[in-house]
Amino acid sequence: MSHKTDQEPNDLKDDAHAASVIPESIADGVDEDVVEPNRRLFTGWQFLLFAALAIAYSSFHLISLNVYPMETWSFRIVHIAGALILGYGLFSGARFADDNHQTSGAWIKWLSYALLIPAAYTLAQVLLMYQTLSGGAMRIDPSIENWHYGYPLMATTAGAIVLSWFYRQARHRFNPADLVLMVCALASAGYLLVAYNTNIRMSTGTSFAPSGISWAAIAGSLLILELTRRVAGLALVVISAVFLTYVFAGPYLPGFLGYPGLSLQRFFSQVYTDAGILGPTTAVSSTYIILFIIFAAFLQASKVGDYFVNFAFAAAGRARGGPAKVAIFASGLMGMINGTSAGNVVSTGSLTIPLMKKVGYPARSAGAIEAAASTGGQIMPPIMGAGAFIMAEVTGIPYTEIALAAVIPAILYFASIYFMVDFEAARKGMRGMRKDEIPLFSKLVKQVYLFAPIIILIVALFMGYSVIRAGTLATASAAVVSWLSPNKMGFRAILKALQIAGTMSIQIIAVCACAGLIVGVISLTGVGARFSSLLLGLAGVSQLLALVFAMLISILLGMGMPTTAAYAVAASVVAPGLINIGIEPLIAHFFVFYFAVVSAITPPVALASYAAAGISGDNPMGTSVASFKIGLAAFIVPFMFFYSPAMLMEGSPMQILRVGLTATLGIVLLSGMVQKWFFGPVNLVQRVVMLVGALFLIYGGIYTDIAGLAIGIVLFMMQRKVNGGGSKTAQAG
Repeated sequence: MSHKTDQEPNDLKDDAHAASVIPESIADGVDEDVVEPNRRLFTGWQFLLFAALAIAYSSFHLISLNVYPMETWSFRIVHIAGALILGYGLFSGARFADDNHQTSGAWIKWLSYALLIPAAYTLAQVLLMYQTLSGGAMRIDPSIENWHYGYPLMATTAGAIVLSWFYRQARHRFNPADLVLMVCALASAGYLLVAYNTNIRMSTGTSFAPSGISWAAIAGSLLILELTRRVAGLALVVISAVFLTYVFAGPYLPGFLGYPGLSLQRFFSQVYTDAGILGPTTAVSSTYIILFIIFAAFLQASKVGDYFVNFAFAAAGRARGGPAKVAIFASGLMGMINGTSAGNVVSTGSLTIPLMKKVGYPARSAGAIEAAASTGGQIMPPIMGAGAFIMAEVTGIPYTEIALAAVIPAILYFASIYFMVDFEAARKGMRGMRKDEIPLFSKLVKQVYLFAPIIILIVALFMGYSVIRAGTLATASAAVVSWLSPNKMGFRAILKALQIAGTMSIQIIAVCACAGLIVGVISLTGVGARFSSLLLGLAGVSQLLALVFAMLISILLGMGMPTTAAYAVAASVVAPGLINIGIEPLIAHFFVFYFAVVSAITPPVALASYAAAGISGDNPMGTSVASFKIGLAAFIVPFMFFYSPAMLMEGSPMQILRVGLTATLGIVLLSGMVQKWFFGPVNLVQRVVMLVGALFLIYGGIYTDIAGLAIGIVLFMMQRKVNGGGSKTAQAG
């Protein structure tokens, strides 16, 4: 008794010391804007100019969506043109000059300035054409459209793009070649605005379409492709180039790929309409995506992202392998509102990956866990990155129904990563974080009101508000809620949030416009219908074979592409074929959506895994293979949408509950099989049995569920008997 009494003062001292060193916050910089290697960092008046442009761009969308709506095509043209102008101002086409790379010679500078003359001339011609049509003329003289607008615009656009590849300068300086491209973007969009607000609009896609539309569309397409290269890499540009080549090479191809053909003028007079670039992908990026980017920017400016990560550390940091479990929770939350897997890896992974390595995870596992968790954020309702909005636009299924259908698959995905992490931590005897390494949960619970904007968003959506109205309310609530926290948003902070949103939106808008170009090729050439007939033929042999083929095509189309573009393209190519073989539209699109998302962690081109490898310091290919293993459930679950629609909330409540519970148990067995641990180490035979049991449980049939449960119980009993204290050992680890 006396021993206990003597010890108490020391314990109290230790607790007091621990409390004194417990960090208020472990997340530092998660909410900071990620600066890409080719983004310019302006100072002085140039910074103020582009900050004002970004603020104006974000404000334009908020006003147009909520107060003064514009005509649809005009709104989308301005939406793309604004992103092009901002994008060419902020993102360089070549590496910046440094000690090893000197700035370009004076000749390239003066050549760029010389190109400003024809660029400005084409813009002036647009104003003259507007006056001509306003004066009552039915159309413009073709010679003016060709010689005074089309040819100079094409030569200037192509020349400035090529010059920008070789123009090297300091990071804080602006590039005159990019100024030419900004003027060309104005000239291209200006003509389309003039033409599409007259009766000329009705002639698109016919031999009566004026040549000016084709010239503006070709220049606009080149500008979109070049900006996509700058902000998203070459993968999507190469795929777009392949599809564009098909437009003109298709008539000479054999078999099901052949088609009658389209002339240059007829194709491009129609591709910059709602049949292509102004179609579903731009419709979504100009409404839902831009709105939720503004929402995410307001959360970022009010440091809610930091709070999410701190809350995750306080809740799960002390569990075994704590930082890895935190990564799952934090990256899922951040990835849901972020919109890009790789971008989320860079923001949250810079914190979680070093901490995972600190508690014993190898660099490869740490990177793989972060990549898989960030990718999972794209399938987490209610926001689901941005793909869910495109799905709602394409299918006509209400957004709330899509978000509800995503609940069980998202639970299964994150349960899979959680148990993968937990079993690896148990097998390797990893510790959690110490009490003095994480924020106090009791303090963070007092700020739980910072979750209010997301809760308001969910409640508003399910009360029947439109997505735009719900998103606007959530954005406003983020600013209001910040006044209850240390990071109050005043007028300057709101302007900063709008500036961040304008900058953040450039990549996703460019990607959606580029994906629209591909969608236009698919719809105008009919290649999607021919692909559907191929799937139909495969389904005659085996529906499973058709699904496997659809999976491979979805992953292939998504490799190296941001999630949104990957789904938009796959939804145009693959989903119609699946619907034609008798699969429900919701199931078909979710099947394609999942594989488009997980292409970010699928070797050999896995953007999220590569980003994580850059932070962890491990081999990119090794990290992508490891993240593929951790996200294995995402490659199995979509097949079960077809065999067990209850996974997508299609069925009776009891059926949905049974399928959800048994599939979760199946995920536990699958995770144990991959990590060679189930209440203790397992041998090869047990792993094979675990795989069979997992597939039975995930399948969702009543008899397979019973068989899977029986296998799980037998394995559990064997583990208890063979390992004895295995579970105790795991807990100790």
